Amino acid sequence: MNNLTEQQKGSLLAFVAVMFITPDSLFIRLSSVDTWGLVFYRGLIPFVTVLLGMLLIYKLSFFKMLFSSGYHGLIYIGTFSLTNITFVVSIQNTNVANTLVMIAMAPMLSAVLGAIFLKELPDKKTWITIFITFMAAIYIFYDSIHLGNFFGDILGFITALGLAVGAVTIRSAKEKNLVPAAVVGKLIVALFALLFIENFTLVGDDLIIVPLMSIMCVAIPFVLVTIAPRFIPAAEVNLFFLLETIIGPIWVWLIIKEQPSLETIQGGVVIITAIAIHSFIKLRNS
Repeated sequence: MNNLTEQQKGSLLAFVAVMFITPDSLFIRLSSVDTWGLVFYRGLIPFVTVLLGMLLIYKLSFFKMLFSSGYHGLIYIGTFSLTNITFVVSIQNTNVANTLVMIAMAPMLSAVLGAIFLKELPDKKTWITIFITFMAAIYIFYDSIHLGNFFGDILGFITALGLAVGAVTIRSAKEKNLVPAAVVGKLIVALFALLFIENFTLVGDDLIIVPLMSIMCVAIPFVLVTIAPRFIPAAEVNLFFLLETIIGPIWVWLIIKEQPSLETIQGGVVIITAIAIHSFIKLRNS
């Protein structure tokens, strides 16, 4: 990693993180655990595993990093906790494709927030892309009202907004390590789920699916995604989530045959195409 540029480091971290995340939606669908049980284990298991890893690496410096993160750490704890909850509840209340298409809007939301809070002003092409993606999202929302999926789609959009806020927060605190704040966020997720959980029991395939999902699709990626914006812009990190938007529904379709609506496919194609073209132009110009 020492021989890589900051651009290469950030891009590699974001890419590996998203590739680990792609089967996450499928695991959620395959699990028979109820919503709040999933939220609980997806908070508790990553909290324990990453905390132990951080304590082995940093020892008591872990707590120094946590307390020195200041208001950036508090903001990241809040947004990280929120997105971890809304993502699972969204998946349980709409098609996987709908949730992931909403999350695909995170790069454009990051660009808007980056312009407001970091003064990283988007160019004209970016503003056009932002307008197109929002129009496509409204189209999907309109379809979801008729299908009864509106609640899940709204939570998907909130997840995207939370990812954008989190990425911009990390970008604005490049000198700070916010992984300890993310660890605390996972603990809060587990504690919040305790208020609603009815059954802690894991049986059958869930004994494998839930721990595997919690470590491979949650613990490892959240560490990588928390580090990546220290090297590249927040919007650029979130662009890698387009891979999840494309690959995630394919996993679900191949294994359990869940198909998105025509409107979701149309809106998703518009969003992904607009952001992909925008990204290609930016990379070519740079």
